[in-house]
Amino acid sequence: MSKPKIIVIGAGPSGMFAAGEAAKLGAEVIILEKKRLPGIKLRITGKGRCNLTNIAPIPDFIERFGKNGKFLRQAFHSFFSHDVRALFSEMGVDVQTERGGRVFPKDNDAPAIAEALVNWTKEQGVKIITETAVTELLTEDNKIIGVKTNSKNYFADRVILATGGKSYPVTGSTGDGYNFAKLLGHSIIPLRPALVPLEVKGDIAERLNKLHLKNINARVFADGKKTGEKFGELFFRSNTLAGPIILSLSRNIVDQINANVKNIIFTIDLKPALDDKKLDGRLLREFQANNKTSISEILKKLLPMQLIEICLEQTSIDQHMTGSQMTANDRKKLRLWLKDFKMEITGYRPFKEAIITNGGVNTKEIFPKTMESKLISNLYIAGEILDVNGDTGGYNLQASFSTGWLAGHSAALSCFSLKKV
Repeated sequence: MSKPKIIVIGAGPSGMFAAGEAAKLGAEVIILEKKRLPGIKLRITGKGRCNLTNIAPIPDFIERFGKNGKFLRQAFHSFFSHDVRALFSEMGVDVQTERGGRVFPKDNDAPAIAEALVNWTKEQGVKIITETAVTELLTEDNKIIGVKTNSKNYFADRVILATGGKSYPVTGSTGDGYNFAKLLGHSIIPLRPALVPLEVKGDIAERLNKLHLKNINARVFADGKKTGEKFGELFFRSNTLAGPIILSLSRNIVDQINANVKNIIFTIDLKPALDDKKLDGRLLREFQANNKTSISEILKKLLPMQLIEICLEQTSIDQHMTGSQMTANDRKKLRLWLKDFKMEITGYRPFKEAIITNGGVNTKEIFPKTMESKLISNLYIAGEILDVNGDTGGYNLQASFSTGWLAGHSAALSCFSLKKV
């Protein structure tokens, strides 16, 4: 009896996990990858460190994915973060857990992670064919029977679509899979960048370029209504805001911008550990202890240098005033600014700067227990191409691992006429 044949389109994390698991169960598996090298995006993830997963429990994971998080429940219960860590350990990769439960390889080497995964995939018997672009999915009687490529046709019993999203298109994630799925009848939730830097009005971000703020609390207001809040760190980059806080809040902000919400205000509490009363006391003590010192010098004890000029401009406090000259009203203006430094969000950066894609194949058209299409038999869909996206912190890569593994597992078992998971 010949082995069942499975084709995986895309040699990203979900594709390689799908292929490796399917081959492990006895299927003959090939991966078709249009780029020269497999796992290109994985090689640069986490700024080259590769945040593999997170140690948070499944309910917390699901919450991090918002309204579509429940779709991932079966995939996470089938293959979760402890399974990922165990499998990479088998590959010889040691991991470490850092702040926020984020799991990284100890050597912080994303390319080495990609190579380990490629080698593991090949060890399972998978054949990876690179520089081979799929141009069409072949069907017959509403079933997938194979694929057409730029060089030849490949026929198979099952096909797993794991082409990734549209973020970082230079790595090969150019959105091809959405077109394949759409041509087969799948609906595509509108695509937009997620976990992406934001643009702000005026020259504030330019003036604060390279400033790194830690332990601050940020809130977002859309037309006067609070729509988001995060504690942590952010970076100013040329004319944009970036960093963990920004990436996490960006998903909702991008949707607000696309919904033509006009007044989106980003406000920073620079002293979240101090309430108004304690901060006022701190300011009063500073002014009394430095009664002959200029406010611009006093502020060096309270703010990074780059923020001082902006603070004085926005509070209209004379930089030459001394501590003894600061009135109660001046102190109030300064206190309010420190607790509520505002910027207006005007836009967001393109897909080439986004970490992941928001939108994708409608999850209502996918069986969550198997990752098989509800519309086309023998087609499985996994990874970023699905309309699931979570916060930064290892959550999205885990979703790719989990949905890929489940797709490969389910496709192989169905080939052998075994009960689906």
